[in-house]
Amino acid sequence: MSSKGKRDPAGPAIILVEPQLGENIGTSARAMANFGLGDLRIVEPREGWPNERAKAAASGADHVLDRVRVFPTVEEAIGDLGFIYATTARTREMATDVAGPREAATKLLALGGTRTGILFGRERSGLTNDQVALADAILTLPVDPKFSSLNVAQAVLIVAYEWRLALIGGEERGLPFAGPGEEEQAPKEELIRFFEHFEDALDTAGFFRPPEKKPHMMRALRTMLNRARLTEQEVRTLRGVVAALEDRPTRPRRRRDGTITTSRGKGGA
Repeated sequence: MSSKGKRDPAGPAIILVEPQLGENIGTSARAMANFGLGDLRIVEPREGWPNERAKAAASGADHVLDRVRVFPTVEEAIGDLGFIYATTARTREMATDVAGPREAATKLLALGGTRTGILFGRERSGLTNDQVALADAILTLPVDPKFSSLNVAQAVLIVAYEWRLALIGGEERGLPFAGPGEEEQAPKEELIRFFEHFEDALDTAGFFRPPEKKPHMMRALRTMLNRARLTEQEVRTLRGVVAALEDRPTRPRRRRDGTITTSRGKGGA
């Protein structure tokens, strides 16, 4: 794991969401190995794991396959990451940043110590709107709109190539990978817990009206908050704000008269 101000040598994690074929996992691992990426994560592979067809298709990229981690949900797969790109060729209803592979690679390098990842969806249907909403930005490839379908391993190859190109170019220019004093973004697991806390509080307050619009409203809120690139301290502060609005008990503290209270009200001073 990288420390602040230092680039993660493994580069961004590649997360394959519900891949259908072992061959696609293997060829994705091969593409990663070609361009120096080593962190492959799989969410609910249809054919299970480990997979012999994946190993055969990897053509010797065993060092990538040996480190594969399998997760039951996207949320768990990205929990330790601070910045995520979601790959999609489709127009989305969410207003979020969109980048091509070259711009995305440059951005990932500039994030320095923040651990990053790139989500790739199912071969046939891609990522769901809810999964895209977990990401900080969208990565899209400049394919011909008349035939935008792209094999997942091909997409991984293009993104890995651009990452490698940006990495080599950055090292040759001697440019820093992160500015002095740059803070890491909060890990996704902390953001997800905050989103869930925020959503529960809004539910209790009757914010989601009409109720059928709740999924769209929550995706819009998550997208807006993701754009803020929140640090761990900022997430903790926001959770404290929500807890105060809910009037949740605080940690026990002593009043001026010597008694102990957990109230947030003025009476607890």
